[in-house]
Amino acid sequence: MTTDQFADHVFGALLGAQQVQALYLGDRLGWYELLAKEGPLSPAELAERSGTAERYAREWLEHQAVSGYVIADIGPEVTRFALPAEYSEVLVNGDSLSYLAPLARLSVATGSQMSELLQAYRSGGGVSWQQLGADAREAQSYANRPMYMGQLTSEFLPQIPDLHALLTSGARIADLGCGEGWSSIALAVGYPNVTVDGYDIDTDSVAAAQRNAAEYGVSDRVTVTVADAQSELDSDSHDAVFAFECVHDLSDPVSFLATMRRIAKPGAPIIVMDERTADSFTPDAGPVEQLLYGFSIGCCLPDSMSGGDSAATGTVMRTSTLDAYARSAGLDGASVLDIEHDIFRFYRLQ
Repeated sequence: MTTDQFADHVFGALLGAQQVQALYLGDRLGWYELLAKEGPLSPAELAERSGTAERYAREWLEHQAVSGYVIADIGPEVTRFALPAEYSEVLVNGDSLSYLAPLARLSVATGSQMSELLQAYRSGGGVSWQQLGADAREAQSYANRPMYMGQLTSEFLPQIPDLHALLTSGARIADLGCGEGWSSIALAVGYPNVTVDGYDIDTDSVAAAQRNAAEYGVSDRVTVTVADAQSELDSDSHDAVFAFECVHDLSDPVSFLATMRRIAKPGAPIIVMDERTADSFTPDAGPVEQLLYGFSIGCCLPDSMSGGDSAATGTVMRTSTLDAYARSAGLDGASVLDIEHDIFRFYRLQ
């Protein structure tokens, strides 16, 4: 790459960063939702209906138009802006597998902690999930929700025949590191005969999970409580144990996996879902690996290193790393399951 080509590359990244900031504003202010439901709208109409300032609405709408996010209809007296239905799948529809708007919240959350991240990088300390705040917590929750609610029990788990049969007939499930509870809720909705015990270390996430379970009418079968790997959970108590996209965040993943092993009944399925990474580092690994490293440097690695003596795994947790953790936890390793997903990989711990 020549100097000019690299300069163009960096310039494109700067434009992308600005677009993410604008995406955050449109998401949080409800502007995308209004454009999807009531558009086309003029700046004055968007501002009036959202209770925001017209001058900012005009600047934002024009930026969105020149950036390709909305369509401008320039009339003789007033210009109105529309959000195409195809774009609303990405920016508004929280049930769509194409929904990406929440990730702007994560970007803004990590950016807001940049001074703390600089200090952590210098000292070897960390920046916790709690420090990143509601934007990061909700980003994780809303970004994964469509997959949990739309694919987990209808497409993915049926590919594990013995587990699918167990859950269909009825079982007591543990969901460790459940966050705001969408994985637990999805399991309860998809398998009406199961009961789910969800656990998470973050009190705000647990409170949100309890609200979400009540809203979906499954709080009689989904119980979510605050707990970590050191909590006194009953041994040999669950017919299946899950951990969805959380092991790489943990300061002590070995203790966590040992807890999964301890609370599972003999022979019970133990399933981990985490990021799909290359088998080893390579600079040409592709955009997914680039995305995972981006999450890691701003969020997951600093969070895991905020817990003191840390394994410091990071988002790019390779299969060999999880396998080593599992063996250290007294298990016989981690086997990759034949379930295809662009971002996530499913493992069965033996």
